[in-house]
Order: sequence, then structure tokens, then C-alpha cells
Amino acid sequence: MKKRYIIWLTPVAMLAWASCKDNSAKQDAAPPPTAVNVAEAKLGDALYYDQYQGTVVSLNNVELRAQVSGFITGIFFKEGDVVQKGKPLYEIDRRKFLDAVAQAQANLANANANLVKAQKDVDRYNMLLKSDAVARQTVDQAVATYETSKGQVDVAKAALSSAKTDLSYATITAPVTGRIGISQVRLGSQVGAGTTLLNTISSENPIGVDVVINEQDINRFYDLQKKSTDSTFRLVLPDGVSIYDKQGKILAIDRGVNNQTGSIKVRLQFPNDKAILKDGMSTALKVLNSGSGNRVIIPYKAVTEQMGEFFVFVTKDTTMKQKEGGEKRDTIALQHKVSLGPRLSDKVVILSGVQNGDKVITDGFQRLRDSGKVTLGIPVQPAAAGGKPAKN
Repeated sequence: MKKRYIIWLTPVAMLAWASCKDNSAKQDAAPPPTAVNVAEAKLGDALYYDQYQGTVVSLNNVELRAQVSGFITGIFFKEGDVVQKGKPLYEIDRRKFLDAVAQAQANLANANANLVKAQKDVDRYNMLLKSDAVARQTVDQAVATYETSKGQVDVAKAALSSAKTDLSYATITAPVTGRIGISQVRLGSQVGAGTTLLNTISSENPIGVDVVINEQDINRFYDLQKKSTDSTFRLVLPDGVSIYDKQGKILAIDRGVNNQTGSIKVRLQFPNDKAILKDGMSTALKVLNSGSGNRVIIPYKAVTEQMGEFFVFVTKDTTMKQKEGGEKRDTIALQHKVSLGPRLSDKVVILSGVQNGDKVITDGFQRLRDSGKVTLGIPVQPAAAGGKPAKN
């Protein structure tokens, strides 16, 4: 009986040993190469910009206020139009000012007549004094009257000048060339001297854009003020997409830093002959980054992020000597840590970690390990993400 059991167990043991050997061989065999797609890292012009929030401001913004009191009797412009410097805009009731001028002219004429009479009296008394026909005191009084008359003429002239000035203030003209806003008063409105706001005129061409920068950027903007180029400043319109087609330049940097915020205001100037930019408009100012230039650029989808760091896989051809002779050529994927520059549409600038001409893996890297073998040029279906995609 024992002999039959031994004979029966022997084939089973041999089958088990063969199965273990086969499994061990499978484990020792290298995994097959991973199919991937690659793209070549290339040098290219990388112009990228730092963005600041900006506000459009008129370089000459004037509030119109009356300098004399009265009622509005004339409005001579169309609201929203561009008015030229010196153009009449408003008229305040001129009648009392015309009367004041007429009265001042009459007073001046009277003062001149008194002066002429006083001059003749002085001349006459001086002639009589030579022949002792008049007392010296009388002559002195005539001279004093003459001097008083001269003073009265000066007073009358000043009064006439003041009356004419008030009359000129009754007509309010444009102090600068610019676009006038909606009138704050209407015909018949009563206005007070220096208190009532009539309207506002804003110059439009050129126009300014104010941005606030950190104090760390002051020296950079001073340098840009001296040597900016046509591509240094780009203005994004309020729609967030359109780029203003005119080039700007730094007009002024504020005198000091705000000690509470650590910021300083910079004012730029832009041509505005088509009146696209309006006073108070919100824009974004893009300032050319000093790192712009000829940089290595790769597809953005080749980048992965791990624990806040960025990596790409770069292929490398290797050659190994075999025991039986000859050489075996393989392509492996090496993981490189990279430093990213700005995103350029579907590409990204690489500041370090990849060289010009390197082949970076764009598809299939989700299943790769560092130094793993790959097969190039075989289309692959996008696999489930095994790593965390890079953030924009």
C-alpha cells in the first residue's frame, strides 16, 4: 500500500516543481517597454509679461466752477463732445456786470475830469505865487487836491478793471482742450461763486494709466523709464482679452513709498487719438519680464507635479553588451526635475532641467518609472492619470 502512494505522489511533485520554475522565470523576465510619444525641446522666442492692475486717468482733468454768482442764461456745447480751449461753454446773466462796467467807466471819467481841474488849479496858483498874488497855503492845498485826484483816477481804473473781469467771468470758457461731460446745471439754474460744479473737462490724447507696484520693483521701473522698447508695455482692455494697439511709456514715478502698504504709484502715458481709453476705466498693464528671450520650450502636457515640484521624462538611448556577444540597444526614460517659466498657450518655458534638443515624453509617462524602458513613436491611448497634473 505504501509503495502505491509514493508512486502516485511523484508525478504531482514534479508538476509542482515545474510550475514553480516557470513562475520564477516569468518573475525574472524584464517588463515589456512602455509605448510613449515624444516631442523635442526647442529654443524659441519667449516673451512673457508681469501683470499689474491699472486705472485710466486723464492727464488734465478740470472741474468747471463759476467765479461769479448769478443765473445760467446760456449753454453753448453738446454734452460728451470734445471742446477746444477757449470755447464759450456757459453764460451767467451779464446785465448787472455790464451795468457795473458802465458805472466804473463813468466814475473813471469823473475822476479824470477832477484830475484835469486840479492840474489847472496848480498851474494857475503857481503863476500867481510868482507875483505874490496868492498865499503859499493856497498853492499847497491845490497841490494836495491834485495828488488826491490822481489817486482817485487810479481807484477808478482799478474798479473798471474789476468790473470788466467780472463781466468776463460771466462767460465760462474751456480752459483746456478735452471731452466735456454731462452738465450739472441747466438754463435758469442759480450758481454760486466757487461753489457750484458746472461740469468737468478731461483731456484724452495722450492719456495716462496709473498702476501701483511694490517697493521692490522701483529700480526695475526706473530702468524701464530710461530704456523701454515698443514691446515693454501692453495694455489689456476691460474685456480681459483685447490688447490696446498703442505703445506706452512711463511718464512719472511718484515721489515716495506709502509706508503702510509698501507700494508706490507709477503713471504711464499712452496715445489715445481714437478715444478708446476713457478716464476711470479699469485695465491690466502687462510689463515685459526681464527673463524673456530665447528659451527652451516644451509641450505643457509633458509636465507632472509631485509634492509641489515639477518633473518631465526625457528619453535616452543606451547600449549594453550581451554575454553571447554583440550589443543590445534600448531607449529608457529618465525623470528630470524642472523649473518652469510662464505658460505659453499649450506650451511652457523651461528655465532649467531640460536642454535644447532633448526628447521629452508627452504621452504614456503615467505608467513609467525612472530609467524604465520605452518604445518610441507608437500611438497610445491616454491612460488614467497616475500622477498629479501640473498646475497652470
